Amino acid sequence: MNTELTEETERPIFPFTAIVGQEEMKLALLLNVIDPKIGGVMIMGDRGTGKSTTVRALVDLLPEIQVVADDPFNSDPWDPELMSLEVRKLVQQKKLPVISTKISMVDLPLGATEDRVCGTIDIEKALTEGVKAFEPGLLAKANRGILYVDEVNLLDDHLVDVLLDAAASGWNTVEREGISISHPARFILIGSGNPEEGELRPQLLDRFGMHAQVGTVKDAELRVKIVEQRASFDQDPKAFREAYKISQDNLREQIKQAIERLPNVKIDHDLRVNISRICAELNVDGLRGDIVTNRAAKALAALGNREQVTPKDILTIIPLCLRHRLRKDPLESIDSGLLVKEKFSQVFGYTTKTNNS
Repeated sequence: MNTELTEETERPIFPFTAIVGQEEMKLALLLNVIDPKIGGVMIMGDRGTGKSTTVRALVDLLPEIQVVADDPFNSDPWDPELMSLEVRKLVQQKKLPVISTKISMVDLPLGATEDRVCGTIDIEKALTEGVKAFEPGLLAKANRGILYVDEVNLLDDHLVDVLLDAAASGWNTVEREGISISHPARFILIGSGNPEEGELRPQLLDRFGMHAQVGTVKDAELRVKIVEQRASFDQDPKAFREAYKISQDNLREQIKQAIERLPNVKIDHDLRVNISRICAELNVDGLRGDIVTNRAAKALAALGNREQVTPKDILTIIPLCLRHRLRKDPLESIDSGLLVKEKFSQVFGYTTKTNNS
């Protein structure tokens, strides 16, 4: 019913399962939906490689969540960490109207101001009426959802800092003239960009959980298939989406089950030690690389309907988790992940030849 409503009232969305190639990008996005604590994903690649199309296609697959009705922050009815202060007061009074809604995706435009992103406080109303008049921004709307920034490498560094701080802490605080207001801001941050237009500063890049690289498809047959699919979708979006309905439903159910399975997934101590050895031997600063790799490996196992992480799981995701954390010459492009795979092979004694994709 929701899907029909979307098709009738909004611009049709290209089906996620119809996207050909770019498996690395698709996997990174799915794993972040399964475990938002992975910390988001940065997608870098050439123009016209389907970065925005793939991210927006993810909307169709997002599960429903329960939120407090009429709350601008999508507060969780049961988790205090995901509640606004007003909702916490309602909890004490036991007046919580709850509704189900689809996880939302919020687009952050390049020209957005800090007030638009963080929200504003009406100082005049606060002083004259003695109330904290807060106008929520995009961070409030994105709470418990996805915040997508296209061309993130062209975004003002100050705004990127604000986004990453909110994503890391889970809270957004707005202060004006001695008045301070905080609200939950837990979201999956997805950024995309073209490396030709400039890279993010290393200290900002490191804050993204995963880094996916996308390239232009070289295979002629595959290129023809992509062009034909796009033409079919543009000609009759409804019929095209209907053709992929079963695969979309199956993937949606797979994601839902993976989210439920995730708390039960285990990763053996010796595998965790090997992950940390790889990070140490690659001179990865801090422990963020270790943490993200562990989380992503567990999310992949959950997606694969398993409750035990295998070395193959780690091999699949470790280039995405570490390639942007390696120290490198400023003139070099980000390591393709081959160095990470070589180190994995040394530490695990596990061949990578059959797993390159």
